[in-house]
Amino acid sequence: MTIEAVQEIAENVDLSFEQELRLVQEKPSKAIRKRVLVVDDDPLVVKVLRTPLERAGFAVNTACHGLEALQKVKQAPPDLIILDILMPLLDGFKVARFLKFDKRFKDIPIVVLTSRATEGEREMGKQVGANEFLFKPFRLPQVMAMVQKYLNN
Repeated sequence: MTIEAVQEIAENVDLSFEQELRLVQEKPSKAIRKRVLVVDDDPLVVKVLRTPLERAGFAVNTACHGLEALQKVKQAPPDLIILDILMPLLDGFKVARFLKFDKRFKDIPIVVLTSRATEGEREMGKQVGANEFLFKPFRLPQVMAMVQKYLNN
């Protein structure tokens, strides 16, 4: 990830007072908190996503590679997964494929978040069952809207 991409992501972390107030007001009760698993080998991306998701009332778990993601899904299945593609040990495409072919996890929405912005990557994401495909550098409001789309029905 380039320095410019990291700076753009970091700029999106700072929410205006109005945005933070809206997120707090929309916060679901603790009894029905939806769970989001963020899977990325870049700790900065994980932090940039974790903070606003938690502020919005979601229970956030993280994994730094594909094998860890599969272990965490089996331990406590999330309601949605934000999944990077290029990771050590097991890439995001393989993680998505394993989950979508397992009856227990096939209905968990997967939002792919990757720096590889090619049509071939998008097509591969569809083939392995990704529900959405976003590119880095991402806009935080776009990611939050995607999460809201699947978890606030």
